[in-house]
Amino acid sequence: MKKIAIGLIVVVAIVSTFIYFYYNYKKINNEAKKSNIEYSEYQGKQITGNEVASLINKAVSSNMKNNVEKDEKGNYKSNETNSINIDIEFLDDEKVHTMEEIFDNGTNTFVEYYGTIEFECTKVEYHQKTSKISYMLIKQKTI
Repeated sequence: MKKIAIGLIVVVAIVSTFIYFYYNYKKINNEAKKSNIEYSEYQGKQITGNEVASLINKAVSSNMKNNVEKDEKGNYKSNETNSINIDIEFLDDEKVHTMEEIFDNGTNTFVEYYGTIEFECTKVEYHQKTSKISYMLIKQKTI
């Protein structure tokens, strides 16, 4: 009788462990999908400077909320789980600027000069561990 009870307890423990890991896996995937929806809808689409400024504000806010560390230049470091970096390539000076540069100079100033200008998100990368978006490259299309 004791062997049956011990065997039953072991089976219940194993099944409970599998259920816990399955639900945890589903929770992480659902969080990644929800997070990615905010950013991935822009991939390959023409967007305005206003939308770029909105993306920058979302990314900076997300990085601050997730306590993402900054490097010596003040740029957010990739933490392999939930950091987001956005680079913007301008036609004006043919340089790539980080979202931190634009954010620090003021997104209002960016919107003032580039609010109606067309941009396109040309590259999106994901964190391997969490499948959340880690990087976006946005290029200016019109002057």
